[in-house]
Amino acid sequence: MTRGTFFLAAWILAGAAGTAAADVIELSISGHKFTPADVTVPANQKFQIKVTNHDPSPAEFESHDLKVEKIVVPGGTITVTAGPLKPGTYEFFDEYNPDDAKGTVTAKE
Repeated sequence: MTRGTFFLAAWILAGAAGTAAADVIELSISGHKFTPADVTVPANQKFQIKVTNHDPSPAEFESHDLKVEKIVVPGGTITVTAGPLKPGTYEFFDEYNPDDAKGTVTAKE
C-alpha cells in the first residue's frame, strides 16, 4: 500500500465513523403504549431507535417525520437509524394502534 493509498483509506474510514449512529434510544411497547413515549436526542446527529415489543400482537413502528417504518413481531426487537434532525419535535406511532401507541422524538441543540 502506498502512502497516498494509506491516507485515502484512513480518510474514508474516518468519514464512515463520523456518519455512524451515535446514540441508541431504547423503547418498549407494552399494553399498546410506548415507554418512554417522549425522548430527546441531539440535533444534527444520527441516532438509532431500538424497539422491543412485549405485546402478544405485532406492532409497526412508524414515523412519517423520521421516514421509518418497521414491523416488530411479538417478543421481537428492531432497530432503525434516523437523523440527523434539525431542532424540533418529530412524531412516531404504532400503525396498528395509532390512537394508543404514539410518542415524540425531540431534537435539541
